[in-house]
Amino acid sequence: MLERGIDPADQLDAAEARRVVRRAFRQLGPYRRDVIIGVVLVVFWTLATIAGPFLLSVGIDDGISQGDGRVLAFAVAGYILVAAASYGLYRAQIVVVARSGEGFLRDLRNQVFRHLSGLSLSFFDRTKAGVLVSRMTSDVDSLSELVQFGLLQLTMNVLLLVLSVVWLGLVSWQLLLICLVPVPFVVAASVKFQRDSNRAYNEVRDQIGDTLSHLNESIAGVREIQAFGREDLETERFAERSDGLQRAHMRSVFVQAWYLPVIEFAGLGTTALVVGFGGWLTVQGVVTIGTVAFFVLTLNNLFEPIQQLSQLFNTVQSAGAGLKKLFALLDTTTDVPERPGAVDLPAQGEIEVRDVSFGYADGAPVLRDVALTIGVGERLALVGPTGAGKSTLAKLIARFYDPTDGTVSFGGVDLRDATTASLRRRMVVVPQEGFLFSGSIRDNVRVGRADATDAEVDEALRTVGAYERFASLPEGLASEVRERGARLSAGERQLVSLARAALADPAVLVLDEATSSLDPGTEVLVEEAVGRLMAGRTVIVIAHRLSTAARADRVGVVDAGQLLELGPHDDLVAAGGAYARLYAAWVGGSASAVDDAEGPEVDAGPQ
Repeated sequence: MLERGIDPADQLDAAEARRVVRRAFRQLGPYRRDVIIGVVLVVFWTLATIAGPFLLSVGIDDGISQGDGRVLAFAVAGYILVAAASYGLYRAQIVVVARSGEGFLRDLRNQVFRHLSGLSLSFFDRTKAGVLVSRMTSDVDSLSELVQFGLLQLTMNVLLLVLSVVWLGLVSWQLLLICLVPVPFVVAASVKFQRDSNRAYNEVRDQIGDTLSHLNESIAGVREIQAFGREDLETERFAERSDGLQRAHMRSVFVQAWYLPVIEFAGLGTTALVVGFGGWLTVQGVVTIGTVAFFVLTLNNLFEPIQQLSQLFNTVQSAGAGLKKLFALLDTTTDVPERPGAVDLPAQGEIEVRDVSFGYADGAPVLRDVALTIGVGERLALVGPTGAGKSTLAKLIARFYDPTDGTVSFGGVDLRDATTASLRRRMVVVPQEGFLFSGSIRDNVRVGRADATDAEVDEALRTVGAYERFASLPEGLASEVRERGARLSAGERQLVSLARAALADPAVLVLDEATSSLDPGTEVLVEEAVGRLMAGRTVIVIAHRLSTAARADRVGVVDAGQLLELGPHDDLVAAGGAYARLYAAWVGGSASAVDDAEGPEVDAGPQ
């Protein structure tokens, strides 16, 4: 069984609540007109709701008791009129409040997504995807419940409670005092309910987040789950989280189970007191029968708002915690910001890495004192063991991260002083496995440049030699690739990724060797596409195969966070250093692979 404590981030003190509310009202700026209209409608609805019992009391006292049919008819007609007005006002206020609230949520969702898209990779390194999904689902859902029903109920109940007390006092202060006898007990029970329900709700939120994270992880890793026969184990793990969520929900139900009957009993007990004491006052001639009936009918307006306000506390607390977290997400600053006065990078230029060191936030330095210069049109291959820092160096050159020390510049401009738009135009990174979005092949190629025409997309595909392959599909370039490109093979997904880079037409191309995870047949096709794409560009290749390094102009050997060697392939092999040892081991391994494939008669001696 998985047990979790209460997340302190879900607790809002008074100061935090005021800050969240002020900020929310600022965001409601475009919808203030609808909010004002909604408040006016609520005021008139409240008056109509209270007027109904009052008209009935008039009908009883001045109509039925006095035998005056005209007064009785007036009271009945007035009651029907205010009932109809109450219906229309209630319906109108629901529409107005929901329209402004849903508009606010739409803008907030769009704002959060736009902000997330611009955050640096380091943010996603330290933040779980499940947490971000929870922000955009459960947190926004809690806000949706508040803006659709909560705000309306909150305003209605506060006004109804206040105006009912005032009106009851004006009609009979004696009966009002009787009505107020249970109020201290109801308020004490409500305070306890708020405290207990807050704890229970926070536990539910924690369990929901944990369940969502596990669900997200399991869906992403479903191939591994099936490949290793872990279906039963993962189902059991999910069931543990689901059981924890069910228990958390039941604890919140138990909290309500003791509180709601208290309110119900208070209402019934007060009604009995009003009828008994009111009957005695009627006999004494202090109040009328209509007044007693008015009090009995209006008592719901006294205790029901208290009950609903207590229950609304969960919704308000939920929405407040959700808003706090969403605002905190919006306040998260990127680790690679665009400085004020940033300039565009030149169209061409050499890349200079000067005394660069770098370490991720949660670990030791990954790179130390790296220095190199990459000329215009040069092809540099970075090689080294896994974890040596070569991918990190490539990411620093593309400014996915900023160095801890030192600088990276392009054409003499420090990348930290460059505009993000020009940086992304000048440098494009092609990952080892291209990621495709749901949509057509043409849509996915257009990721490289959103304003590209169909003709330009076609030309980009021709550049990498993939146009005929995709055009021959039954739906051509309009073929849907499905989620993550599931409809295409690994090689085809990589061709689409390369076509994106061709469409972007960058000056610098950073390649995490695009063929290292492909089968030999597809590898040839993608290598030809890569060759066409590299023509006339500065290229930085993270080389997993030393055959790729051998074709580069220079090779950089990265090991233990340092650039150990740098030079042409032949020179490094002749020098007999780290690269020469790597190359000899690779050649030996390749020969052994050929020996195993062709049979024992092949001589697999050293080459």
